[in-house]
Amino acid sequence: MPRKKCAEAGCAAGARDEITNCCLRHGGGRRCVEPNCVNSARDGYDKCKRHGGCKRCVEIGCITNAIDGDDRCKRHNGGTRCSEFGCGTSARNGTDKCVKHGGSLCVEPGCRKSKQGATNKCIFHGGGVRCTEPGCGSSARGGLKCISHGGGDRCPNCVTWIDSRCANSKYDGYCATCFKQIFPSDPRSKIVYTHTKEIMVRNHINANFDGFIHDTPLYTGNCDCTHRRRIDHRKLIGNTILAIETDEFGHRAYDARDEEIRYDDVYMIHSGKWIFIRFNPDSNISKIDISDKLDKLSDTMEDCIARIERDENTELCEIIKLYC
Repeated sequence: MPRKKCAEAGCAAGARDEITNCCLRHGGGRRCVEPNCVNSARDGYDKCKRHGGCKRCVEIGCITNAIDGDDRCKRHNGGTRCSEFGCGTSARNGTDKCVKHGGSLCVEPGCRKSKQGATNKCIFHGGGVRCTEPGCGSSARGGLKCISHGGGDRCPNCVTWIDSRCANSKYDGYCATCFKQIFPSDPRSKIVYTHTKEIMVRNHINANFDGFIHDTPLYTGNCDCTHRRRIDHRKLIGNTILAIETDEFGHRAYDARDEEIRYDDVYMIHSGKWIFIRFNPDSNISKIDISDKLDKLSDTMEDCIARIERDENTELCEIIKLYC
């Protein structure tokens, strides 16, 4: 009789039990007994691999997991080794060679990264499981979607927000921002990274302009919806919202498509006009002193406010980039 498939939409793995009807990845089978851990327990143990639910390397002082079917971890020569003469590195993905010598390398010309899963390419070139969101080519994290579209573990405080953040084990499963806001007296909150450049821009704006709101979600009025986008600094002037976004590190790690969707979302919340000033404070990018950058930001804001008050801004959504 064929094995029953996982009940999770789009998953082709076999279900592990009749109670959950799910595979291990989606919650089937026995779970780890460690508090707050949702990983599956390993065969013969009551804990997952991360919490010690498997055989450990026999090398004295080593606490790393042993390779399946071996007594040692990869570092201590457990598992299949590379067949290249003189190489002691572990072989990869069913081959007899390590990555350096061609074992499981991405087939893209010139690429030296490892291929992922059942594909013949690395994550960068499209290997592994991809996000199921239409038009997204990013790799899926822990399921069917990428981090930008809700994949992976999410912070329980902002999980329903469209720009929810990833969970962080260092902060009890919350994202760093939410943890700092919910538990301000916790010692860990004192060392949480804060957007220091964004705070610097906020202080500069507050010292020179009145009425700007900092880092507060934009809610659609009179309804319970998920459009809770944050804007770094904003002020409603007439029928126009003037928004200043502090693009620390030039937002180089941000998904370009998600940035476009973000503009669409905020326009749905306020269907009047928008002027976005995207301000990059990093001195190592443009080699311009931050004080000169802040002066330029003030001049640009004053010009935008004057144009709004004279009703000279004609575009529905205008984007001004400063040092981006």
